Amino acid sequence: MGIFELVWPVFFPLVGAIIALIHIRWKKMGRAEAIGTFLMWQLAVGFGLSYLYAATGHLFFADKVAESIGWPTGSPFQREVGMWDLSMGICGLLCLKFREDFWTAVIIGFGIFSVLAGLGHVYELVVHADFSPNNAGAVMYIDLFYPLILGGLHIWYRRVRAAAGSPASGEV
Repeated sequence: MGIFELVWPVFFPLVGAIIALIHIRWKKMGRAEAIGTFLMWQLAVGFGLSYLYAATGHLFFADKVAESIGWPTGSPFQREVGMWDLSMGICGLLCLKFREDFWTAVIIGFGIFSVLAGLGHVYELVVHADFSPNNAGAVMYIDLFYPLILGGLHIWYRRVRAAAGSPASGEV
């Protein structure tokens, strides 16, 4: 297993943060706009591209991914996980176009799935001693904590924007 397969869960959020910081600096944004821009790039790149990458693994390299998680190979369940990842990745990218309540829905849907998947990783780790890199590694931590980070950013963005008297915006 290559290094990228081990670090990809943090790679995409890091790239999203770098893009956001460049965008914020370039546009010289105020606080609310900067928080919204950071969140937008996390949703599109940190979440969206990450899930598209995961979808390609589950759909086109299913046995390799299964082994990296500690799952049996040859399971049609991989296709279902890949389709979920593909649909969520597309929703993440759509966050570049759609705002406000769409972001809320994406974060809630992703958050429920991701935290439960993270708890599933913990269960496999504790009950079945599954220390496979994509069960007990960065994926588990990202599954558990990234939705909380996105949710926190979203709440912060809405509060700062409301305190500044900014109307709901279609542009960030």
